[in-house]
Amino acid sequence: MSDWIDAEQHVERAHEAYEAGRLDDAASHLRQALSVNPYRAEWHFNLGLTLEAAGKIEDARQAFTEAHALEPNDYHTLLMLGVSSLRLDDPRSAVGWLDRAQSAEPDKADPFVYRVEAHSRLGDHEQAEHMFYRALQLEGDHALAYANIAESLMDRGEHERAASCLKQAASLDPDLPRVHARLAAAHSELGRHEQARQLYLRELRQAPGDIDTLLDLGCLLVDMSRFAEASEKFRRVLEIESDQSDAHFYLGDLAMRQHRQKEALAAFRLVLRLDPEHPDVVRRLARLALQEGEVGEARKFLRRELRRFRAEEREYDRDDLDELGRLLLDARLPREAAGVFTALVDRDPDRAASLQALAAAHFQTGDRSLGMDATRRVLRLNGNHVPALHNMALACVQERQWGKARHYLDHALRLEPDDHALRRLRLTLRVHRVYESVRWMLRRRRAPRFG
Repeated sequence: MSDWIDAEQHVERAHEAYEAGRLDDAASHLRQALSVNPYRAEWHFNLGLTLEAAGKIEDARQAFTEAHALEPNDYHTLLMLGVSSLRLDDPRSAVGWLDRAQSAEPDKADPFVYRVEAHSRLGDHEQAEHMFYRALQLEGDHALAYANIAESLMDRGEHERAASCLKQAASLDPDLPRVHARLAAAHSELGRHEQARQLYLRELRQAPGDIDTLLDLGCLLVDMSRFAEASEKFRRVLEIESDQSDAHFYLGDLAMRQHRQKEALAAFRLVLRLDPEHPDVVRRLARLALQEGEVGEARKFLRRELRRFRAEEREYDRDDLDELGRLLLDARLPREAAGVFTALVDRDPDRAASLQALAAAHFQTGDRSLGMDATRRVLRLNGNHVPALHNMALACVQERQWGKARHYLDHALRLEPDDHALRRLRLTLRVHRVYESVRWMLRRRRAPRFG
């Protein structure tokens, strides 16, 4: 019996420690209580809440799972399993748990609110919007519902609607974490940089040490060409967390913009040591190497990036793929570039710029046939695409199709009469025409005459 009493006392101490903010002590007391009596679902649940507050989300989800095993239909446990799954970037599992929580308590808004976030992360924005309107019909945290649907709208590029939703969220709950920072991001996307700056500063007055907000404000200041202020924000992050890889990366990017190559190189190499999986740093190092004429060094970095691309292609957005492909072309690796641009064209087959880059890669590998095929696709999308017209004219010259070459070149010159590359190609065709005329005259002179 004394063990059971000790367990209850540990639970009381855990509650006191939690209230005092001593989360590790609270978790320790709860574990000691559970070592005596592991069949109390509410103790497992409280341990989960304590661990979540301490930022130990994986451990928290395990505690909620153990509580669920003892009380499978408890609404709060099902809800927290959904929330912790979201925090662990597992939105598909989150939807399942939240759906069960919704079934357990149909009149609660929270499952719908969090399902807005889950469906948005899964890219199912129509369902996210449906969950949002369901949440508004019930009493609950409407501020978080507006904030979550705003994230979905931002993902869809509907920044004006997102800003409106975030304003509503801020009016309902001005203390909602990072609500003003998210509103600032929406204004930034709309080109309202000064409004965005003021909102970030407002957020920092509430949470002066918030690293995400400091980084976002720094990036905004870069966009505003206020480089000294941006640098100050990134360095402030490093005062809080000296090994924060994004802050080092942004300082390297600033140095690169201001042509301080050695400083940029040192910053990017540090980022690579701190975070070998950083999504952008290897491409930056490759670009710096190319700028310094170190093609071999650039190729080393690019081959490393290609290994990551082949393993994690879905992680690359269109801009990432485009940058990687063009760096490969600059490093004279056209075959590898063709593979990257093929993936880009597969995602967006009607984007002329991607097709043109793919054509350039094929031409550089010596595969004129594939290059011409890609260029024809560009011209079907935009018959006035001057680089494509130039490439077709050049390819026709190489295939000795002189009439077709003149057709494409004449069209291009009507659009860009002062383009130097086109004028050089016109000179080549004129020289060829003179040469053919001379050959024809010589053939006539040598021909036998019959009388």
